[in-house]
Amino acid sequence: MFEAKIKAEWEAIKNKDKKAYGDLLADDYQGVEVDGRGERTKIQVLNELVDGNVFNYTLWGYKLIPLGPDAAFVIYESTMQFPAQGPSALLRVYITELWMKRAGNGRKYITRKLM
Repeated sequence: MFEAKIKAEWEAIKNKDKKAYGDLLADDYQGVEVDGRGERTKIQVLNELVDGNVFNYTLWGYKLIPLGPDAAFVIYESTMQFPAQGPSALLRVYITELWMKRAGNGRKYITRKLM
């Protein structure tokens, strides 16, 4: 289930689909991205989505750590491909996400660290 939701998340990012991405994020989402600009809320990350330039991605190395019946910590790796912009068109990052079931749905509250 988590791999499918994470894949849907990355498809939304790649396609700049604010609705699909927003549907996966809890209202109190907090994220920290690899760009070093600090923490972001759900509104901030959705507003930045249109400026993203992820052309393709590969996800692998999933590790799931259950945190009880309604929460899990997911760790995985993503290699992002960007439109040809010189020799460094790939970026490989480790990602951590906290997924919590709330009010009977699988929406996530995510704290994400890209290292």
